Amino acid sequence: MTRAAADAAVTCLLALSLVLIRDSASLFLPDSKELRQLLSRYEEEAEQNPTAGNRTRRSIRWSDREEILQLHNKLRGSVYPTASNMEYMVWDDELERSSTQWAEECQWDHGPQDLLMSIGQNLAVHWGRYRSPAFHVQAWYDEVKDYTYPYPHECNPWCPERCSGPMCTHYTQLVWATTSRVGCAVHVCPKMNVWGEIWENAVYLVCNYSPKGNWIGEAPYQHGRPCSQCPPSFGGGCKNNLYSQRSETEDMNEVEKPQVPLPPRTTARPVPKPKPSAPKKPVSKPSTPRCETRLRDKCKGATCNRFKCPANCLNKKGKVWGTVSYDVQSSICRAAIHSGAIDNNGGVVDVTRTEKFPFFVRSTKNGVYSVFFSSLPVTEMSADCYTTVAEICPFKRLTPSHCPRILCPDNCKMQPSYWSPVIGNNIYADTSSICRSAIHAGVIKADGGLVDVLPLDKRKTYTGILKNGIQSESKSNTDGGSFRLFVVRQ
Repeated sequence: MTRAAADAAVTCLLALSLVLIRDSASLFLPDSKELRQLLSRYEEEAEQNPTAGNRTRRSIRWSDREEILQLHNKLRGSVYPTASNMEYMVWDDELERSSTQWAEECQWDHGPQDLLMSIGQNLAVHWGRYRSPAFHVQAWYDEVKDYTYPYPHECNPWCPERCSGPMCTHYTQLVWATTSRVGCAVHVCPKMNVWGEIWENAVYLVCNYSPKGNWIGEAPYQHGRPCSQCPPSFGGGCKNNLYSQRSETEDMNEVEKPQVPLPPRTTARPVPKPKPSAPKKPVSKPSTPRCETRLRDKCKGATCNRFKCPANCLNKKGKVWGTVSYDVQSSICRAAIHSGAIDNNGGVVDVTRTEKFPFFVRSTKNGVYSVFFSSLPVTEMSADCYTTVAEICPFKRLTPSHCPRILCPDNCKMQPSYWSPVIGNNIYADTSSICRSAIHAGVIKADGGLVDVLPLDKRKTYTGILKNGIQSESKSNTDGGSFRLFVVRQ
């Protein structure tokens, strides 16, 4: 994408931000310069190589390259069980160039085919808000939670493949002991087909590895005391559980050549190319609310979603409380019209929570009449593990529902689900235990604490999931309302 194209994209994007909390909101226009920088982050920035005197155009920023390399070595040195033959990894310009060529193809698949037999490869993609390459490297390593290391006595002669999740090969390639070189590239694809969906301005990360790992029937590394199986001919040292042929202070931009030829592999076969792991969709993809949709029904956590307001909301029934700052009972789209951020033709709105306001001012602006609103002081209530929203502050359609701030005790995680049920995930049925739901949501830990509760209208279905040591239930067509929980910042 050229600078002109990025400017055009920014010009066409009618975006604003509604900043909200449980009791209030405010508006501001985003900085279009920041958006342009995000879209052109990897396409138009030439980085200077600190070890050279000239400026060169690279496919990845120098700072990102260093972050990727350092994180690889940090993760490789911290594997469990410990590795006795884990090599220190260096950057390889040739691998970077091959990664660049493939990234520029904008294909969500491994390739090119003629290289895959001799190199390893990990892929990642995202769009929307910025994520550093290190975010994806960490996500590859986090597959370790589904991987069980095969000990030597289990390999007779081949090691079993033990992956309990959808994918572990990103992790095993990252920690493959004899893989000592890596080169990555980042490319912004104007349009990219990701499993049947077209993503615009997709940020595509490709990392190539050599020598390749993921050989069928082999463990990624040998277990033992760190560096205890370092070949004597290497003549290097051991630092942070990794051994290398040269000092870390030497130029890592060169291709490192092993002094002893690696023995040919005659029995192991390369793993067939894995399917890339499913990328997480960013929270910034616009959803389309109705004109009457209130902020409280859609605002999810510290940063809320992006909403695309429809046209002709000016004369709809959704109420608005406040001026400049708006209460969460307000209609998202009519508050945006009232503030002047969009007009009756609709537009895109970003919603973000902010600090609390004690009152909201009444006014008529842009054809929308807002109502005066004074917020009530927040009260604090000590609850037990069985307290529910249905008991203390059930959702009410016609009048705002205000819940006290809940102080949870420290023994709720071990309570039986029969007496303290948790129904749903992130949004919970109002018959759920508030405190056990807060632990499930990650809002508090098992030792208790304060939580804020936001009552919501009922949901058709609730999906159960095991999270933070608590298994929630799935239910459909339940009576009553629902609720969300928020962290109390002190």
